[in-house]
Amino acid sequence: MLCGLIAGLGFYILNVSNAVSYLSDDPRTCMNCHVMTAEYITWDHSSHRNVASCNDCHVPHNNIANKYFFKAKDGLYHATIYTLRMEPQAIKMREPSEKVVQANCIRCHADQVADAKMLSWVDSHKEDRFARQCWECHRETPHGRVRSLSAVETSIEPLDIKQQQQEFVPDWLSNQMENNK
Repeated sequence: MLCGLIAGLGFYILNVSNAVSYLSDDPRTCMNCHVMTAEYITWDHSSHRNVASCNDCHVPHNNIANKYFFKAKDGLYHATIYTLRMEPQAIKMREPSEKVVQANCIRCHADQVADAKMLSWVDSHKEDRFARQCWECHRETPHGRVRSLSAVETSIEPLDIKQQQQEFVPDWLSNQMENNK
């Protein structure tokens, strides 16, 4: 009986948390937690939207095992912070994430980083180009300058509430909101 109760509770939690969605590369998955809304909206309005999803920048690409291990480790950390209601006002990357994002910036933009012509017109590239984080200079790419829970909600583009719910609220949460009415 106890095993059945634990298994049932486990399946219920997997269903409510929409856990299967985390196996995909769909950027809306990152919005399963409402605190990622600002990051999603700013990415959705950036030039990276057409060429990179969240996982292209935020998980390692050296092998499939490392990719899913990192996603699981980082996801459990995020789930814990969200469950304990300890979300920061402005989301900042931790050191392991910074290393992954830096490596992915260089992976995608290796031609620009290694371009000899860039040495002549970008002062910070004259010295060791790999010593600094890319976002020290490119801080508005791809998430914009202001990224906090109170700063982005509808300030990028005015939306009516129905459109906002359709675009930025995960399906499972929309269904739950409809059921609660």
